[in-house]
Amino acid sequence: MRTIGIIGGGQLGRMLAMAAARLSIRTVILEPDPHCPAAQVANDHIVAAYDDERALGELASHCDVITYEFENVPEKSAALLAAERPVYPPARALSISQDRLAEKSFLNECGIPTAGFHAVDTRADLDAALQRFGGRGVLKTRRFGYDGKGQWVFAGAGDDAGAAFEALGGAPAIFEEWIDFACEISVIAARGMDGGFIAFDPAENEHSGGILRVSRVPARVDDDVIEKAKIVAEKLLSALEYVGVAGLELFVARDGRLLANEFAPRVHNSGHWSEAACVTSQFEQHIRAVCGLPLIDPARHSDCVMYNIVGDDMDDIPRYMMTPGALVHLYGKAETRPGRKMGHVTVLQRHENGRNG
Repeated sequence: MRTIGIIGGGQLGRMLAMAAARLSIRTVILEPDPHCPAAQVANDHIVAAYDDERALGELASHCDVITYEFENVPEKSAALLAAERPVYPPARALSISQDRLAEKSFLNECGIPTAGFHAVDTRADLDAALQRFGGRGVLKTRRFGYDGKGQWVFAGAGDDAGAAFEALGGAPAIFEEWIDFACEISVIAARGMDGGFIAFDPAENEHSGGILRVSRVPARVDDDVIEKAKIVAEKLLSALEYVGVAGLELFVARDGRLLANEFAPRVHNSGHWSEAACVTSQFEQHIRAVCGLPLIDPARHSDCVMYNIVGDDMDDIPRYMMTPGALVHLYGKAETRPGRKMGHVTVLQRHENGRNG
């Protein structure tokens, strides 16, 4: 029986472990929180920090292959594990995704368009970026930002550049051009060890406060945009010689351009709907990919809308429990906090034949 090691024990690790169990594959998680969501479903749990060398060695000794549920795995930890066992997705994807400047640069090198961007290491760099992009854009830390954290929006002249730069605290940053976009879509795609590629139908996403709140499938965009998005995802994963599932976020600009925003080398929040609306989920596809099993057609049998359950949204669960076609998935988190993802609900709808899948 195969055993997969999973770095991280949050909801993504939990759903990966559940998918592995369906295929009779064991899972061992490495996670410092003894009460993490994945601990409720994984076969074993090593309670230790992600940079604990003894724990990393123990994880490697128990597993045939290792993966991760988040992209900010310490590079040294990934290298130590890779010296002992195969680690997927590959280290290159992990390294690039951890730095927004490296990520945008790599996307452009692959011929994948993005918003314009400017490296910001000094106040003079920020002033130059503001001048270059007409005072409008988003200042972001290059590393460790997620769910809208570490970001400052500049809407035009008069915004306090000095305060934003001071808030960085000396951290390297990137300034990204403001894009007037009609919507954001995301593609969840998988690539196997043999180079085989599959992509789920793109989702149309809505955010609030930097947190994904709603994903709608099919996305309300033209079919040619859907196909272009899948082609871009395949180009990216091929360039990375990728193994596993990745999430690629793209802006559909009002002027017709399709611009890559960022990619995550892991299963992705905007793909959770796949477990309810598709023949196979993003989680099973990831397990298949990293174990060298064949990928399978991710055909969608239903249209759907996925709602993230964040913080006090838990109060709405009784209503969802009574909603026809609603599948509730809670993550087993004991404490509800503002901004904390507690679960998701996928509401299935009649599939429109011939529309994006």
